[in-house]
Amino acid sequence: MTTAEYYKKHKDQIYLFNQGSDHNAFEILGAHPTGEDGREGVRFSVWVPGAEKVSVIGDFNGWAEDKDSMETLWDSGIWTMFIPGAREGQAYKYRILTKGGKVLYKADPYGFWSEKRPKSASVVSGLSYEWKDEEWLEKRASSDHFKKPLNIYEVHLGSWRRHTDRPKEDQFMTYTEIADELIPYAKDMGYSHLEILPVMEHPLDDSWGYQLTGYYAATSRFGTPQQLMELIDRAHRAGLGVILDWVPAHFCRDEHGLVRFNGEPLYEKREHPQWGTLIFDYGRPEVKSFLLSNARFWLAVYHADGLRVDGVSSMLYLNFGIDDPDKKQFNKYGEEGNLEAIELLKELARMVGSEFPGVFTAAEESTAWPMVTHPADKGGLGFHYKWDMGWMHDTLNYISTDYIYRKYHQNDISFSTMYARSENFILPLSHDEVVHGKKSIIGRQQGDYDRQFEGLKALAVYQMTHQGGKLNFMGSEIAQFIEWRFYEQLEWFLLDYPKHREHHEFIKKLNHVYLKNKALWELDFSDSGFEWIDANDAEHSVYTYARYSGNRAYPVICVINFGWNGCGGYRIGVPRKGDYRILINSGDPQSEGRTVTAEEVPWHGRPWSISIDLPQTCGIILKRIRRTN
Repeated sequence: MTTAEYYKKHKDQIYLFNQGSDHNAFEILGAHPTGEDGREGVRFSVWVPGAEKVSVIGDFNGWAEDKDSMETLWDSGIWTMFIPGAREGQAYKYRILTKGGKVLYKADPYGFWSEKRPKSASVVSGLSYEWKDEEWLEKRASSDHFKKPLNIYEVHLGSWRRHTDRPKEDQFMTYTEIADELIPYAKDMGYSHLEILPVMEHPLDDSWGYQLTGYYAATSRFGTPQQLMELIDRAHRAGLGVILDWVPAHFCRDEHGLVRFNGEPLYEKREHPQWGTLIFDYGRPEVKSFLLSNARFWLAVYHADGLRVDGVSSMLYLNFGIDDPDKKQFNKYGEEGNLEAIELLKELARMVGSEFPGVFTAAEESTAWPMVTHPADKGGLGFHYKWDMGWMHDTLNYISTDYIYRKYHQNDISFSTMYARSENFILPLSHDEVVHGKKSIIGRQQGDYDRQFEGLKALAVYQMTHQGGKLNFMGSEIAQFIEWRFYEQLEWFLLDYPKHREHHEFIKKLNHVYLKNKALWELDFSDSGFEWIDANDAEHSVYTYARYSGNRAYPVICVINFGWNGCGGYRIGVPRKGDYRILINSGDPQSEGRTVTAEEVPWHGRPWSISIDLPQTCGIILKRIRRTN
């Protein structure tokens, strides 16, 4: 196939690519094993506008500098060539001669696989895989994820489990080995979704995957693209959704990556003032096509159920991280919003909504930017969910407060319900909260060893019964005291100790209570799903509230005692008369399964109430189990 024939075949898509509206750029760019003119080989295509010359160098030509020179598709900026005999598994790079005479050696921005770090070449790889998750996909497309359980287990694949009997540099498990252990574990524990820290190729382990060079490449640390597909496929067949972290906010400066790809800023607009990385040029059409196509790639090719978009705040604000008033920028309206990034996020929302029913996006957005989860055509950004960073901050601040002072901070816990319906929130206790000297979640708890476990259980019940989705980082379920260390596996040996083993079993039980009771999730994003009973018992640091499903006859009553002392005969007003079964009592497991009958004793403004013995620092869940006349 001649260059002219190739251009004619793809000219419509190339036009869309140059206009910034191509959502399938990975179909024509990158390295594609194929047959042309009766010969098997690989078609290489790369966008390098303004280059003097571009060549492909790799295993197939002995890395010869000028043997395979590409042809340009005129003013599109795309260079292409077919190399007969090239095949899957061979490494390659692009040799770019800039207008200024400098020679650059770049990995493929659209490469589907890479060499394992510290090597940095792209590797030719097909994307064929025989999926077996049709039933999951059909069910996903026909259901409303807002009315389903959302209990997310956040995982860093490189440190969940490792081969500890091997040298440090060779301890990673493969995607397949991870699937063998992680999927049955998460299912048994009662999680509904796995959220995986970025699995796109990145050069530095320390970045945890958040500083990328290969946006289309499943990291070779854990195996092949097909093995990652298998992991997701098996999760689906086990009934688990898979969310991937996606990083369109910035990229790293490593020379083989996107930085100054043609010798000048191309993918980048400017440096990030805080992170030492580079901010994408969201106004350049081809960069917009690159990012939107990348989001679609992980949803269409890898069957991901959701994208958690990292660093959204840094995208929205032109002056994110800039304190010097002389360096501040403003848009044409005199405001600080980054209009080009905002439009990109809205286009992402439109694409996901129109092409992937049942798939969702979640924003890591830490400011008061309005309408993050409102429809894009109604002035919002179009995300389905937003991480509730305010809830996280207030809650962790509260549990870090000494018991004797908590009565002065009662509003730290109750305040989140004042804005709970302003957005569709996920309540995160994520990896960011257990690193950099912040302590582990149990390490923030007050009191002695035993009391820290009591506080951790009470926090877990509070999070699980609050409106909104739930997210917990790996290790919290075993009450790991040390902060997360990306370079070693979780301290699974802690399960040999009674307190940690007991906590692990408690989280499993709590997760399954959550899954089985619609009142804890069916109306999470509706005003009718939550009702305060008493938010003002500051003297005891106790909170009581009711949760409802569509069938309001069977409410769930939640009691959280964040206080030091227990209370005998603690009375709670309830919405209806009848019997209430104790589903969870973190302070007195022996009481679980017992019933408490409502009495015609007015309390909390309600004609009926129940009386329970409230242990110290605990969480209790009760459910009305039958009607009475």
